[in-house]
Amino acid sequence: MTPVPRIMEVIAAFRSRISAHPDRFVLAETVGDVAGAAAAGKLAIGFDLEGALPLQEQPGRVGLFRDLGVRQIHLAYNRNNSVADGCHDVERGLTPLGRRIVAAINDAGVLLDCSHTGRRCSLDIMAASTAPVVFSHSNPLALVDHGRNVTDEQIRACAATGGVVCVSGVSMFVGSPDPTARDVARHAAYVAGIAGVEHAGIGLDIGFDEPGLSDESMSAVDTGYWWPRSAGYENAIATMRYAPLESWLRLAEELMLTGMTAGEAALVMGGNMARVASEVWRAPLPGR
Repeated sequence: MTPVPRIMEVIAAFRSRISAHPDRFVLAETVGDVAGAAAAGKLAIGFDLEGALPLQEQPGRVGLFRDLGVRQIHLAYNRNNSVADGCHDVERGLTPLGRRIVAAINDAGVLLDCSHTGRRCSLDIMAASTAPVVFSHSNPLALVDHGRNVTDEQIRACAATGGVVCVSGVSMFVGSPDPTARDVARHAAYVAGIAGVEHAGIGLDIGFDEPGLSDESMSAVDTGYWWPRSAGYENAIATMRYAPLESWLRLAEELMLTGMTAGEAALVMGGNMARVASEVWRAPLPGR
């Protein structure tokens, strides 16, 4: 939903800041980079595209964005486009162009992400992909009836690709006005019960209430289109709350209170996504 010039501006700004602070940040190309950053007390960073619009219907652009640091791509953001369906639009399924782009994403070694994608289309994407597919921040529909959440069928289909369903900490999708680590753990435990603990993960989304973030601050975006009232949104940004960053301090304990072992909780909190990334990611060619 963001124009390409703006996306390039944002990527350039982040890359510049990462380069200026090598003592604090690492631009992650591999899972080894992430592990190395953690060991050194640094933050590993990768980018994603939420929706295929920045590709401008050109599968060849996937590799370009990969070389700029994009490691994960959604094909649709809530609404339909020429590639895929959004979760708040009319179901059509993955388009022929979408199948070409799925193949390009697989070939480029970038993660396919089905969050924000329509149910039927997500099933098409997972059937077409030759690599594991993830839902980076989606919650079980069985726990909270919202169009952004995913069905048991989608959860099982994701697991069948070898992928991971990462649950978010967003109030509207987790079913709590002020989400906590316990809420997030309950949703992760549900996914684990449906598909196995090796296919459950955490994707808190923003992860905190950002000061000044409101529908007014998003004035350049048609919020009524991307977050339609017919789908249950009312002042979409302003009314959302997020599990605070402090949730991470309690999350392992809360996961174990659902019946997981310490090892299983560690898989959910990052081990499963590290496995998938190690299977999918392909570093840029030398010199790029």
